[in-house]
Amino acid sequence: MVTQDEADTTRSAILASFVPQPSSESTATPDTPNWPAILASLAGYWYYEVPPRRVWDSTEPMMLRLGYDIQFDLPGTVAMMALLNVHPSRAGELRAPDELRVEPTTPVESFIDTFGNRCTRFLAQRGSLRLSNSTLLEDPGLPDPVNWAARELPVQELPNQVLPYLLNSRYCEVDRFSMIAGELFGGIAPGWGRVQAICDWVNIKVSFGYQYARPTKTALDVYSERYGVCRDFQHLAVTLCRALHIPARYATGYLGDIRVPASATPMDFSAWFEAYLEDRWWTFDARNNYPRHGRVLMATGRDASDVAITTSFGMANLTHFTVISEEVTEESAHSEHG
Repeated sequence: MVTQDEADTTRSAILASFVPQPSSESTATPDTPNWPAILASLAGYWYYEVPPRRVWDSTEPMMLRLGYDIQFDLPGTVAMMALLNVHPSRAGELRAPDELRVEPTTPVESFIDTFGNRCTRFLAQRGSLRLSNSTLLEDPGLPDPVNWAARELPVQELPNQVLPYLLNSRYCEVDRFSMIAGELFGGIAPGWGRVQAICDWVNIKVSFGYQYARPTKTALDVYSERYGVCRDFQHLAVTLCRALHIPARYATGYLGDIRVPASATPMDFSAWFEAYLEDRWWTFDARNNYPRHGRVLMATGRDASDVAITTSFGMANLTHFTVISEEVTEESAHSEHG
């Protein structure tokens, strides 16, 4: 077992290898690191053994309190859609109702969209609008699963329903990345390691900052600017995967500071992505870039345009936004929800 100090030292050396050293004989560029050596080091040291934020070593089941309070000011009547429910794949783990509350009281219709997400729609009246919920989910307490043996499948062997996740979408210009992806990752053996290499590259090359957010930013913009927020990291990773014929889809949901040190920034809904390897979808996260506890899926789609938390067909001015995802005791959970 590698100690934390040894892992941190090794990780620093690995990350330094992403930056080319001055040499009159070298023709390397920042975009062509020694990936085989890097991946071998990553697999043996920091990534899955001692993550950089020092995840607490626990696999005990836990109860999560999930919720949100989102408020708008509406200049007029407006039709709205929301993707604010836990994904149907995790509905069996809910221990309290997961229902959107709309204030003032408004009839709400629930349905499953073409991507398999639970959606709601309603007609909101002029004035103040509040969307809120608080529910409980019993999580197994395991970090995101990892399978270094998972294979890429040739396109001709992919299930029909997976094929759309190889194509261009609103924020993912796959056709613009064919040469870029091949130059960066074409020399890496297909499979889990290549998807992880994409996550590593995006995580290192792109700097995070809320000031860099804008609703029109695409994967190509992120690649050029090297700045972005959570969803931008995932859009770039998704696009690079698709350009290598690896099906990838965007995902959003709850990801609180569960069994990790608390972040200094306010809680928000989070983004990650899923890649199709072997015979199933696997979670990857180019922003956090290591397995996390307490990740709760809400929706998946081709990119962020398919999984907007709320969509208003008219003007809706956001006035308040809070999200909660935290581990709670059985006692507090029962006292709150009965």
